[in-house]
Amino acid sequence: MSIWELILAFVVVVLMLVALLANVLVLMCFLYSADIRKQVPGLFILNLTFCNLLMAVSSMPLTLAGIIYKSQPGGDQVCHVVGFLETFLTTNSMLSMAALSIDRWIAVVFPLSYHSKMRYRDAALILSYTWFHSASFPIVAASLSWVGFHHLYASCTLYNKRPEDRTQFVIFTGVFHALSFLLSLVVLCFTYLKVLKVARFHCKRIDVITMQTLVLLVDIHPSVRERCLEEQKRRRQRATKKISTFIGTFILCFAPYVITRLVELSSVVHINSHWGIISKCLAYSKAVSDPFVYSLLRHQYKKTWKDIINKILKRSSINSSALAGESHNRNISQLNE
Repeated sequence: MSIWELILAFVVVVLMLVALLANVLVLMCFLYSADIRKQVPGLFILNLTFCNLLMAVSSMPLTLAGIIYKSQPGGDQVCHVVGFLETFLTTNSMLSMAALSIDRWIAVVFPLSYHSKMRYRDAALILSYTWFHSASFPIVAASLSWVGFHHLYASCTLYNKRPEDRTQFVIFTGVFHALSFLLSLVVLCFTYLKVLKVARFHCKRIDVITMQTLVLLVDIHPSVRERCLEEQKRRRQRATKKISTFIGTFILCFAPYVITRLVELSSVVHINSHWGIISKCLAYSKAVSDPFVYSLLRHQYKKTWKDIINKILKRSSINSSALAGESHNRNISQLNE
């Protein structure tokens, strides 16, 4: 193995371990907190978490083996199953992010009618569509034998080995990425930009009230006035940072891989195998960033995880106290004897 292959193998191992740990933490928070389970977005986050976990235990290990051995890991049947799952899970993850953006759009733009427009039944219907949409493309690819080990990405994925099917495969690949990556990106941009517009409008209203209050309070201390102005500035930046993170991570992680897949269809451009694996690793990195972007960095999940840690520590301290008491009683009984 070359130094580049060692580095890429190490990156895949790190991505796989962090993705497993982070998504398991999200799953634990979901199972522990009844408040999180009651919320409709929790269904979309749960679906996204399962997709990321399955990606970490199915596709990532075979990509690691493909980098190390430079050949197809396992038999054809294993590769076909993993390639099917990889296509299904990637599409499902993209559509789950689009569903989360739609939920936020309805909650912010239509707050009074949110509970009537986004119920558990509505969320279940959206998830049913994402599963149907995500399964349709790999089913077609598998029926046409367009799933296999691709050396450029060192992974089991969409791959056409027959030159006579090239035109059909090009059309299929273009439609697939248009209805998965591009559709999800358009939904993300539309919904989050609408959310940002509403957030900025509310910030302006709060800023006007704040400035009017500061003008009326003539005797206010300069440090208090300065803190109010700083909080005003942070409030304006908060929504922009969050929305930039949602859209930016989606583009940064998926766009290089999708563009590489489309450029690859052209026989004119030669793509380096190292870049192919790097673009694949960037797509895998979405399974690492999702738990932090959508869950673990939010206040509710932080509080839940702290409660879990406190409960574990309290239980361990109770057990240790009980063991210490038993040991003390045993020592006393031995002395009496």
